[in-house]
Amino acid sequence: MAVVPPPNSQQEMRRRNLSRVLYAVAGAGPVSRAAIAARIGLTRASVSTLVEELLRAGFLVELGPGRSGGVGRPGNALSLTGMGPCGLGAEIGVDHLTVCAVDLAGQVRARSVEERPNGEAGPDSVLRRLSSLLDQVTGAAGAAGLRPAGLAVAVPGLVTRGSTTVARAPNLGWYETDLAAHLGAAVPGLPLTVENEANFGALAELWLGGEKGRTCPESAPLDFIHVSAEVGIGAGVVLDGELLRGTRGFAGELGHVPVQPDGPRCACGGSGCLEQYAGEAALLRAAGISVHGAGGRSAALARLRALADEGDEAALRALRRAGKALGIALTGAVNLLDPRAVLLGGALSGLAPWLLPALERELRGRAATQTSVPEVAVSAMGGDGPSLGAAHSVVRAVLDDPLPYAVAR
Repeated sequence: MAVVPPPNSQQEMRRRNLSRVLYAVAGAGPVSRAAIAARIGLTRASVSTLVEELLRAGFLVELGPGRSGGVGRPGNALSLTGMGPCGLGAEIGVDHLTVCAVDLAGQVRARSVEERPNGEAGPDSVLRRLSSLLDQVTGAAGAAGLRPAGLAVAVPGLVTRGSTTVARAPNLGWYETDLAAHLGAAVPGLPLTVENEANFGALAELWLGGEKGRTCPESAPLDFIHVSAEVGIGAGVVLDGELLRGTRGFAGELGHVPVQPDGPRCACGGSGCLEQYAGEAALLRAAGISVHGAGGRSAALARLRALADEGDEAALRALRRAGKALGIALTGAVNLLDPRAVLLGGALSGLAPWLLPALERELRGRAATQTSVPEVAVSAMGGDGPSLGAAHSVVRAVLDDPLPYAVAR
């Protein structure tokens, strides 16, 4: 008896193969049809059919003769279009807002930043200003021939899984805040994703930060913990190339891991949390540096780095204490999850020269075995990780299933 294929199996296979072609072009740069066929394991005839469909739909462009990947006359090189769908990524920080537009080739085509405290402004005011930045970036992207395919927003707090609701962002003073209710008019009809900023920073590392995991979903998976710090401290955990979110979406709250049970009271209600030792406010306070002078946090952190460079003992002592606390907090995660690397992002990345010695010493002294001590490195993304991860999450949604975003011909 003949086996009847499940409904839509051919359509699903076609969708998957179109996506594979796009990822192959994204991963290899300008590339011929023959090289794509060799890369993804389809026949040249099949790849040519898929490429023609993607050219008609406006996702690919031909650049002229390129290397064929075999004998014979070179074929025309293919590249992702610099026009058409793009991803909008936004970050809501404690003292800044960032919006960027990224095209299918991964290039940032428009960006706008506003430096201003958000902690006491309230969600209505902050999200009105974010809407204004979205208008600016959307306008600039439109002038370049791009149209947003979706918006993803990174926030410094807990986001309920599968929702657009910020359950708790204590450094902003936000509780049960639904961003869709505030941003719908700014991006009418666009899909909206809201995610913790450390998670988007981790995804930026996964997709953009290393040779593997850069764009091609078939590359080797990565396992790492991405530590992100601004006023608070969060962690994005990637295992086998997948982001660990947890049952409710609240995984990665590293800043509220207790490192000294009888330590100072934390805003979360606990005592001795990591943020009380390695958060920006705690670091600056321990070093005797005020955040209330000209330039705010940025100037204060620059002052901390300068004092550390000069060998100031109060600054070095504060940084050693922070590095030790980070090492203690991370030891539990390292022993539990066995990651290949720990990456420092956000404000911590600029302080790495003074944090890493104490951090690594704690990891070595507390790890289950010496062979399980992960590499500790500085994030390649710097402070741009959350907004880039957000924008690229939209781009990858297009690459995963391109036809809903096709140009009408």
